[in-house]
Amino acid sequence: MNTSKWYKIFGLLLVVISATIYFIHYLIFDDTHHIFIYLLGDIAFVPIEVLMVTLILHQLLTYMERRNKLEKLNMVIGVFFSEIGTKLLCFLSDFDPNLDAVRHELVVTNDWIDEDFLDTKKRLKNYNYSVNIQDIDIEKLRTLLGEKRNLLIQLLENPTLLEHESFTELLRSVFHLLEELVARGDLSNLPDTDLDHLSGDIERVYGLLVGQWLNYMHHLKNNYPYLFSLSMRTNPFDTSASPVVK
Repeated sequence: MNTSKWYKIFGLLLVVISATIYFIHYLIFDDTHHIFIYLLGDIAFVPIEVLMVTLILHQLLTYMERRNKLEKLNMVIGVFFSEIGTKLLCFLSDFDPNLDAVRHELVVTNDWIDEDFLDTKKRLKNYNYSVNIQDIDIEKLRTLLGEKRNLLIQLLENPTLLEHESFTELLRSVFHLLEELVARGDLSNLPDTDLDHLSGDIERVYGLLVGQWLNYMHHLKNNYPYLFSLSMRTNPFDTSASPVVK
């Protein structure tokens, strides 16, 4: 039995039950006057019930469901940054020739408020995320990503991430970069044309990674002070950062 047919039968059953109860009331009290008074009163209250159920309770349930999904999503994003994201960001930022111009913008502190995160994201939209491909140890990068291949696959398969397009795009870009590197046997003598191609893939990952890292730091700042504290002390952009509490 399909869902639509089941709803129709269930609705008809409810109507029959209601009519039966009214009929029993008539048989006992023989008073149609009060039956119609209460019937009209109940019908008059229906719009208010609809308002409460569809507009208030429904919105409340939707909000709670959205928060639960967001919480699960941020847990998954946290796993990504703990396992590979922060290390990858630290690795790539070391080869950014212009990093000193914006490094201070990315030193997140405990004094930051929502506006600080939003302003930083806006300013960095115009930043050119570039890397010196000639200086990068590509073999080391391939090893770094290859060690987390299974994790990347599991994250891509996670249905929770389907509702977070920007983070999914980051995962796709990271996995694509890994595929590009794995597809090449010897990475020591690549022609300049191929290095330019890899440079584009790396810079795509780098730019997306910084944006998602800022979003994640924002989330930790507002919800998990103890996790935010560790993230500040391991900030890949802070040259004085240390996990040791001093």
